[in-house]
Amino acid sequence: MKKTITTFILIIMCLTPISLSYDTTSSYIWSTDMETSPVSSSITSNTNSNNSISTNETSNNISTSNTVETNSQIENNNSLNLESGAAVLIEQSTGQVLYSHNAHEQLRPASVTKVMSILLIMEQIDSGNLSYTDTVSCSENARSMGGSQIWLDPRETLTVDEMLKAICVVSANDCVVAMAEHIAGSEEAFVQMMNDKAKKLGMNDTTFKNCHGIDEDGHVTSAYDIALMSRELLTKHPSITKYTTIWMDTLRDGKSQLVNTNKLIKTYRGITGLKTGSTSLALYNLSASATRDDLSLIAVIMKAPSTKVRFAEAQKLLDYGFNKFSFKSFGNGGDVIQTVSVNKGVKNHVEAILENSAGTLIEKGKENQVTQTVEINDNIEAPIKKGDVIGKVVFSLDGSELSSTNLVASCDVDKITLFTMAKKIVYSWVDLLRS
Repeated sequence: MKKTITTFILIIMCLTPISLSYDTTSSYIWSTDMETSPVSSSITSNTNSNNSISTNETSNNISTSNTVETNSQIENNNSLNLESGAAVLIEQSTGQVLYSHNAHEQLRPASVTKVMSILLIMEQIDSGNLSYTDTVSCSENARSMGGSQIWLDPRETLTVDEMLKAICVVSANDCVVAMAEHIAGSEEAFVQMMNDKAKKLGMNDTTFKNCHGIDEDGHVTSAYDIALMSRELLTKHPSITKYTTIWMDTLRDGKSQLVNTNKLIKTYRGITGLKTGSTSLALYNLSASATRDDLSLIAVIMKAPSTKVRFAEAQKLLDYGFNKFSFKSFGNGGDVIQTVSVNKGVKNHVEAILENSAGTLIEKGKENQVTQTVEINDNIEAPIKKGDVIGKVVFSLDGSELSSTNLVASCDVDKITLFTMAKKIVYSWVDLLRS
């Protein structure tokens, strides 16, 4: 009996025409969960003859390009007439420099140093080596720091949560030293960690001598390097903003009042932080971050002549960025772009989806001039694994590429075999007889 059935299936296979692919002219679509339509109706679909597609590398979260057009003269001639010694404005997700004034001049950072200290603390927390509820004691060394402080007592302990609050809100030197000693065993060992991290981030203008920012010969950085470490903190550890956006709070059961040293927290719409710093030698410094309409900016001011100028010029930089640029999102990771044919697979097609969220920084007014090009291989063969690259989408402006992201398979497609082919034919005949 088995021999008869096998012979019957083979005869059907020989007589039945089998199509292993769909038409490749399927339409370009956005998934229905996108809030906005594509920025241009000009769409080009290109095909390649090979499975291998050359694509640009993209970040894990946002596919971006650092080719945004900016006026190079604006970056070099201090067109905003800033009084501060140095300044820089960057877009947070890409690191794109939007405005620069003496950005690589080595200057004293004062308490903006603590951005790096906070970054290392957050790395310890997010890696599981430290908990917000862990208690931290105060050494005599930490107690003796002076400057901005909450007057830690060696007989008391505070939680990591309380320490972070004091560091971010009132720039407590005693607390940051206590945390450094808790994490690394000594302030010196923690400072080595800071310098190692600075080197890893490409902070070539920076040498740290302490973790708090009190003036010390050789303790220097630049506006650009401050922007780099600020970006690392905000992008890798966004939960820090629950501390850096506090305006007023208390510690020690309400006995210690905290008021943020960053006055923009109270006055600037969309502010997310970040850190002030001032000494008699450094003058007035600030790393200010803000987000509006999906555009996140970081403005750094160094060596401002007064605290009033520091905040006013940081605001001027942020206003400049928000008025001139926007962040255009083209789609989210997982959005369906196109249905493509698959040869020799148990399925005849697979959905091509965005590997990552796609977006780019663009000058305002040019959003609707962006075109999108979809490149799909027309000879894709099974087996295919979920996440395999099967194409890419390129977003361009005036012929120049702004951003690109891979298109990947939404699911596995196994290769068809004699058994699966016979099974498919039998089911097709059954369906035909039922109809």
